[in-house]
Amino acid sequence: MNQRTPSCRLKMGNSYAGQLKSTRFEEVLHSSIEASLRSNSLVPRPVFSQLYLEAEQQLSALEGSSRIDNEEEEEEGEGGLEPSCPPNPYQTHLPPEGCCTVDGFCQAGKDLRLVSISNEPIDVPAGFLLVGAKAPGLPDHLLVCAVDKRFLPDDSGHNALLGFSGNCVGCGKKGFCYFTEFSNHINLKLTTQPKKQKHLKYYLVRNAQGALTKGPLICWKGSEFRGRPTTAGLCSSSLFPPLDISGPLAAFSGDPTPGTSPSIPTGAQPAGPASGHPPLTIATSPAVFNGKDSPKHQQLVKNKLLAVTRPSALGILSNSGPPKKRHKGWSPESPSATEGGYPQGGRSRAKYENAVMSCVPQASLAGPASVTFPVVASGEPVSVPDNLLKICKAKPVIFKGHGNFPYLCGNLNDVVVSPLLHTCYQSSQSLSRLHEQYGAPTPQPISEEMQLLLTVYYLVQLAADQVPLMEDLEQIFLRSWRESYLMEIRQYQQAAPQPFPPTPSAVAPVSSAQLPWLAGLAASSCNDSVHVIECAYSLAEGLSEMFRLLIEGKLAKTNYVVIICACRNSAIDSCIAVTGKHQARILSESLLSPAEYQKEVTYELVTGRVDSLGAFFSTLCPEGDIDILLDKFHQESQGHISSSLTAASVTKSASLDVGGAPACTSYSLEPPHIRPFQLAVAQKLLSHVCSIADSSTQNLDLGSFEKVDFLICIPPSEVTYQQMLFHVWHSGVLLELGLEKECVSKQQVEQHVLKLDANAQTKFKSFLQNSFQNPHTLFILIHDHAHWDLVSSAVHNLCSQSGPSAGWVDRLLNCREVKEAPNIVTLHVTSFPYALQTQHTLISPYNEIHWPASHSDGMDLYPESKKYFGLSEFIESTLSGHSLPLLRYDSSFEAMVTALGKRFPHLHSAVIRTFVLVQHYAAAMMAVSGLSQMKSYTSVETLEITQNLLNAPKQCPCGHGLMVLLRVPCSPLAALAYERLAHVRARLALEQHFEIILGNPSSGLTVGKHFVKQLKMWQNIEDAEWRPQTYLELEGLPCILIFSGMDPHGESLPRSLRYCDLRLINSSCLVRTALEQELGLAAYFVSSEGSPEKGPRSEGVESDAEKLSGTDNEDEELVTEGCPSEKRSPVKRERSCSHDSASSGLSSKASGSALGDETSAQPGGPWQGERAWSPQPCGPSEEGRAPGDKQRLRASQGPPSGVSRHSPGPAPQPDSGLKTSQRDVQVQTTSSSQLSFLGSSSSSAAPAASTPAPQAPRCSMAKACRQPPVVFLPKLVYDMVTATDSGGLPKATSLLPSHSVMWASSFRPPLSKTMTSTEQSLYYRQWTVPRPSHMDYGSRAEGRVDGFHPRRLLLSGPPQIGKTGAYLQFLSILSRMLVRLTEVDVYDEEEINIIRPGDSCSAGCCGHCVMLHTRSTELLQIHDLQEEPDWRYLQLGDPWPDLELFKKLPFDYIIHDPKYEDASLICSHHQSVKVEDRGAPRRPEDLYVRRHTARMRLSKYAAYNTYHHCEQCRQYLGFHPCYQLYESTLHAFAFSYSMLGEEVQLHFIIPKSKEHHFVFSQTGGQLESMRLPLVTDKSQEYIKSPTFTPTTGRHEHGLFNLYHAMDGASHLHVLVVKEYEMPVYKKYWPNHIMLVLPSVFNSAGVGAAHFLIKELSYHNLELERTRQEELGIKPQDIWPFIVISDDSCVMWNVVDVDGGGERSREFSWSERNVSLKYIMQHIEAAPNITHYALIGMRKWSSKTGSREVHEPFSRCHVHDFIILNVDLTQNVQYNQNRFLCDDVDFNLRVHSAGLLLCRFNRFSVMKKQIVVGGHRSFHITSKAPDCPAAVAPAQYVCAPDSKHALLAAPAQLLLEKFLQQHSRRFFPLSLQNRGHPVLSVDCYLNLGPQISVCYVSSRPHSLNISCSDFRFSGLLLYLCDSFVGASFLKKFHFLKGATLCVICQDRNSLRQTVVRLELEDQWQFRLRDEFQTANAKEDRPLFFLTGRHI
Repeated sequence: MNQRTPSCRLKMGNSYAGQLKSTRFEEVLHSSIEASLRSNSLVPRPVFSQLYLEAEQQLSALEGSSRIDNEEEEEEGEGGLEPSCPPNPYQTHLPPEGCCTVDGFCQAGKDLRLVSISNEPIDVPAGFLLVGAKAPGLPDHLLVCAVDKRFLPDDSGHNALLGFSGNCVGCGKKGFCYFTEFSNHINLKLTTQPKKQKHLKYYLVRNAQGALTKGPLICWKGSEFRGRPTTAGLCSSSLFPPLDISGPLAAFSGDPTPGTSPSIPTGAQPAGPASGHPPLTIATSPAVFNGKDSPKHQQLVKNKLLAVTRPSALGILSNSGPPKKRHKGWSPESPSATEGGYPQGGRSRAKYENAVMSCVPQASLAGPASVTFPVVASGEPVSVPDNLLKICKAKPVIFKGHGNFPYLCGNLNDVVVSPLLHTCYQSSQSLSRLHEQYGAPTPQPISEEMQLLLTVYYLVQLAADQVPLMEDLEQIFLRSWRESYLMEIRQYQQAAPQPFPPTPSAVAPVSSAQLPWLAGLAASSCNDSVHVIECAYSLAEGLSEMFRLLIEGKLAKTNYVVIICACRNSAIDSCIAVTGKHQARILSESLLSPAEYQKEVTYELVTGRVDSLGAFFSTLCPEGDIDILLDKFHQESQGHISSSLTAASVTKSASLDVGGAPACTSYSLEPPHIRPFQLAVAQKLLSHVCSIADSSTQNLDLGSFEKVDFLICIPPSEVTYQQMLFHVWHSGVLLELGLEKECVSKQQVEQHVLKLDANAQTKFKSFLQNSFQNPHTLFILIHDHAHWDLVSSAVHNLCSQSGPSAGWVDRLLNCREVKEAPNIVTLHVTSFPYALQTQHTLISPYNEIHWPASHSDGMDLYPESKKYFGLSEFIESTLSGHSLPLLRYDSSFEAMVTALGKRFPHLHSAVIRTFVLVQHYAAAMMAVSGLSQMKSYTSVETLEITQNLLNAPKQCPCGHGLMVLLRVPCSPLAALAYERLAHVRARLALEQHFEIILGNPSSGLTVGKHFVKQLKMWQNIEDAEWRPQTYLELEGLPCILIFSGMDPHGESLPRSLRYCDLRLINSSCLVRTALEQELGLAAYFVSSEGSPEKGPRSEGVESDAEKLSGTDNEDEELVTEGCPSEKRSPVKRERSCSHDSASSGLSSKASGSALGDETSAQPGGPWQGERAWSPQPCGPSEEGRAPGDKQRLRASQGPPSGVSRHSPGPAPQPDSGLKTSQRDVQVQTTSSSQLSFLGSSSSSAAPAASTPAPQAPRCSMAKACRQPPVVFLPKLVYDMVTATDSGGLPKATSLLPSHSVMWASSFRPPLSKTMTSTEQSLYYRQWTVPRPSHMDYGSRAEGRVDGFHPRRLLLSGPPQIGKTGAYLQFLSILSRMLVRLTEVDVYDEEEINIIRPGDSCSAGCCGHCVMLHTRSTELLQIHDLQEEPDWRYLQLGDPWPDLELFKKLPFDYIIHDPKYEDASLICSHHQSVKVEDRGAPRRPEDLYVRRHTARMRLSKYAAYNTYHHCEQCRQYLGFHPCYQLYESTLHAFAFSYSMLGEEVQLHFIIPKSKEHHFVFSQTGGQLESMRLPLVTDKSQEYIKSPTFTPTTGRHEHGLFNLYHAMDGASHLHVLVVKEYEMPVYKKYWPNHIMLVLPSVFNSAGVGAAHFLIKELSYHNLELERTRQEELGIKPQDIWPFIVISDDSCVMWNVVDVDGGGERSREFSWSERNVSLKYIMQHIEAAPNITHYALIGMRKWSSKTGSREVHEPFSRCHVHDFIILNVDLTQNVQYNQNRFLCDDVDFNLRVHSAGLLLCRFNRFSVMKKQIVVGGHRSFHITSKAPDCPAAVAPAQYVCAPDSKHALLAAPAQLLLEKFLQQHSRRFFPLSLQNRGHPVLSVDCYLNLGPQISVCYVSSRPHSLNISCSDFRFSGLLLYLCDSFVGASFLKKFHFLKGATLCVICQDRNSLRQTVVRLELEDQWQFRLRDEFQTANAKEDRPLFFLTGRHI
């Protein structure tokens, strides 16, 4: 048997691989070839020379095994080792004394660096090239070298002579014949073996200036992975990417023909492809690759009898070098080297390693290609002889090639006909059309003769145990076809291009007459492996000859028969028959579909054809039949227990029953949680859903959904179904989504999980009906295990042999109702997404979510306590030399299967493999039970598994054991294995020691009562009816799980899984999806704290006694590190001595690597650092078997303290942002029993955590936390998984991605190792197409965006990594987000400065005072001279104010809006105040942060921003059927205004759908006016007042969608925007009218917008009055009101009051949300409405009390949402210069003009907190570039003409900000002096909260408070006009020392104002008291002067 111990490589020297014994024959053969090369008529020179000389290089590529150049072998000598051996360090030679050793210089001291000598002339001999070498000591430099170009490769990586020849360009030394010598001379200073492939990197070329520069890379192929089984690619160039010829096999089969079956005779149908069949709709087969340990190979290597030089099948190149390394009789000057100008090169003779190579064509689901693909036949029929299978021991497989194929008749059951080769030929003929897409010149397609010739050479170079790969052949054809074009590129890159390079057309084609001779010549060197038959008339003649030779046994050594008929004119007929037993068996079986495979196996079992196999096994035992031996053992063991193993276990069982459950201290409970990666993926899913909603396609309106519902669709597996129910139940997602109110029952959970079987339709229809009836619920349709059942429902209806469950995914999830439902989002979840990533997929690449890789950027934000162990980690374990690999194969098993396959050719290999494996398990159980003689009849691997299965329960006081997974895909074989193993177990009296469970997808689990009792005891389950329903619930149970079913259906396995036996997986798994799916069963989470280096345990913890008493326990082999490739220290690598009884006598039968004595250091007993463990099944936070994720037990306060005490150290804490996210996802505990169990387990584990017990036996569950399971594979699969291609990728990734897809073309680049998941998806989307049976076949998306379904997503991630927990978490956060979308943060602040009568006064006044309550909790006492107020008589229920009574109300000067908390208090009456400090003023940036908000749910009457889309407001936003989208026009509107000094020109942007609101001239269509309604209009269909909303910086977040707020009523809404913001506002709000301010107002504040709105509205009122007066309407009947609304008003409310009487103080009230339409129509309907100048409403607050709503109306300030009478306020203007408090200033102006301001207290407006835009969009920065960005307010003002840093901000803004923060500098006496305020004339400026002001108007007849008794502490004159005179100011009295501040536009105006107002009479000024805002002169700063009162 093969030994798998590390062995040294055999030295091959310079000999050819397969060099002939006769040197004379070699010379004759060479002479013949040279004669043929010189012939012009017989053989085309370029073809055959290429095929001959490139043989070995292509052999290396095709075999998929590692090659070592002869040069390397000579340098390594006899001591060269295999990669598994420790490498020998490279011994560098000391340089000669006195030599230069400086990096970059040669030993002669000459500079070789490219940067130094690029411009120096360099003498390059003929035939040499300048190349750049990389030196480790100079990574940034290239060293210039001159190298003979014959020793360099061409652009395809070939044609390089072995060895080296180079010169030093520095010192000029020549003749370096060894690269080692040369590397020493140029001081490369290497620490590894010098290799030209590694260090010669670039060609060097001269640029246009003549300087030497770095050129293209030197294309070394296959040299970077010399120590691993890699395969060289074919070529590389600047135009085409390299193509790996040993990638997946592109074997083709046709589409299924309905109604065909394997029983139809081949002769009844044509045996070739139907004419006109499209070549790219044919099936593609997977690949099987070569291995390394063939017995045939070892024999050949020992005898050096390798095959003769095999011609390569690589295309058309000239003879370019000698046949041997440094051939003595060949020189560069020889004609063969230089003739024709072709580049030189050579071919090495390298040793090769044989392996099993298989062609596995995958037929469609309807049937095998050999039957369902019709083959065209012609001519006379050929009779298949009887007993062909019996004689040949295999069914010959005939591949139809070119031309016509004859009919077959007779014994058709013993032959298989396949069209795969014919399809391959057709595909290569069509490559030229694909080439044209790349814009390159199109060479002629490869001829049929060349195709067949290349095929022959390909077959010749195959080893005896290899099977041809169609994809290899395709790649050979592709390269040959491209070669002529690539030659031109290669010659251009070389140093001496010829003036007229040869054209590809010069290559002579192979003629039909030459073909048989060339094929025979090639076959003559392969030792009869390939036999060529030439026919004179037809293929029938050749087939008959082949059958005759088979019957006569003359083809016993022949694997392939090539039949050629070249009699037809310009055409050939051909076919190739595979007659080798090994190759024919694999090929014939691989042509069966899964259904036919099951049918064939069932037939063999039912008909008794396997009886002969059973009889053979019964003769193996020397003591007779094994059953007889079992019966004898059973009789001897009756009545007593003889086995010590049995006694120990039964005693333990008795102790469990009597004394209660002993504590298993080897592990403790770890609190479950959502892992960080799962949370990250859930957030990515949410982000993608939001991006769909945010797109402009209107495909998802998240704002219209109120809740989330879901349905999870899974494959029809009962275990998977129960597992999903468990996940959903324990996740608490139903409670969190509000789908269930209290405790959740199993029946409620079942409503959300759907098995896709025949009963699924009813539940799915209910789901669809529910989605239709609940349009405001977002339904997430989750398709888990989405790669399963992609069969089209149409195909399934026609041909349903693929199974009763096929087609349901397409029928249900792809139905029209799901696709069109706007509230259904489909989420496909799979570990293998490849079949959903085709050219026709419905899933957009932007809607794919890939599981983040642990090494990707940003993943350090998601710390994980466990490491995922998947396929790549398993493969890495095979590369590390310090421990046994986790991936293994059983050579003994494989050898026996091969032998029996030859003995029983009529049996399917799956039957043979199953019988052999069951026999091995039976013999192993017997051997462990005491029948030691049975050790010889099992393999070491099986014996190891069985020993550990039986011995593991002894090591745990609770009896925990391990699980062995035995994968038997075929259900009948699984049942057979179950029956046989159960019988053997019963006869050995082992029923109580381990369970055997048959896992069938169609049925639940059956577990014996004894083991159910153990499970209930371990898991603290008291339910008497409980039974395990999932594999996860088998945690710790010693068992063999026979896992049947053609494909796993998403079943998760427990942590106690220790062995994953996949030795029976069949050839159908050899596509990427199936293979990764099988290996995914072993995926595992390993505790990163469990490694010996990181834990506190040491090797000495384990006692020697335990080591001596231990058996061959494989569990002690490997303790996985954080990184699987990480090397442990030598101490930790010590091997323990084996005392395994199974190890005796087996060394000659099996490899030592499978023995227990080759184990790593055994982990000791329990230790403090071990992770906690929960015995309950895994929750949805992880699909696999991670220790801490067994349940999703959610606690609102985090992990219980009882558990955290036992953690080995501080748990890794995520960052604060992650903490917040994790805190959000936690909900209340779903089960109280879980909490009690959590506490009890934690407390019981405390002693184990604190006190180590070295002598205690170790539970297998404790080891499972740190060790992934061991996987056993078939040798065929093992070789494929562990082999790598030329790009470093595992071969498995290059396989056909899925059975249901096929390659779109052979002309495709290989997958790259650096590809991310996203790039792999794009690769498959480009290069794969679905088969006709695929559900996406009819979807012709082909990359078009409109072909993708907008609401379909794909989540992919490795198997068992936690995808279920991730998408359940996604449902939770999506639900919370929808709730959040329906909620908004509104300001919730109590009104400030509230007057509360009755509060006690501390001022010692006479009682006439009220208290002003401020937000800073101080009490401001105001002594009011008035008596009981006159406004208390208003009725509580008055809907509108009474005009006459309202006029009597005094105006409340005090500001109550909480946003003006930091504003100056306005004094309104004569006051004598004693007040506490209001507190220090706040910084402006703190104002927003400290404002209180409340979260409110949006009502149906809310205003929305641009993110809201729904069907109701679709037309409102611009989707009008009568108008084109976004169609609008620009109109200018001009009016003159004296204050501005010029005509004002505004621009309206008016959408077509809104033009009816305007009047246009009939002639030119010019805008004339905006239509206004009449006061007398009483219509309820529209709002009469136009609404203006000034906005800046809030194009996305401004609440401009008033459709719902207006309840659908017609209204006119105008956005007022600045000119520079117009484009972005128009983009987001294309259907809104926009008023664009002039460019001079781009830097203005909100005052300018208010000013222009008002003036424009009044001007429009005048125009409308004039226009409608012509229609007979009175001017006063035109509606004069407009609405000015903030862009943050979100909802409106009304208070309903229920009063007890007219003057009753007792009343009840309630507040409700109403539409803005209701409020506006109520206000507009008020009597005498036109007599009010300003109307507003209260700002909403949750703290509103009865006092605020008792009085229905107030005469006070109004803010935020005002209704303005532009007629009454004609002479009152907004200050266009203001930025802050402009509404307060305007309110005071309106009141002083004698106009009425009315606030409706029963109405309130909610303002949304918007953190962007508005006044925050103004940033004050310095103009100096070196100054900091932030400027302190004290720097906003400076002295005139100073060198102060100038600021980039409007002067008015600087002034207002400065006064708000630093006005105490100007008014020191006013600070906290409420009794002596600052007199402010005609304006209100905020001087800060500690200074109060008194506003007076200078206008004649204005209303002002009486100021005769006031003594003011200051005077503020702001841009005072002519109404302010000296006489006006003399009316007021000031304190001595009061201060004055005069503000003007310029210094001249400042002086004129001082003179005009005679200020110098009472005020003293100083020169230093003049200031200006810190603006540049061009920015027109404001100037102000301060003075003191005399």
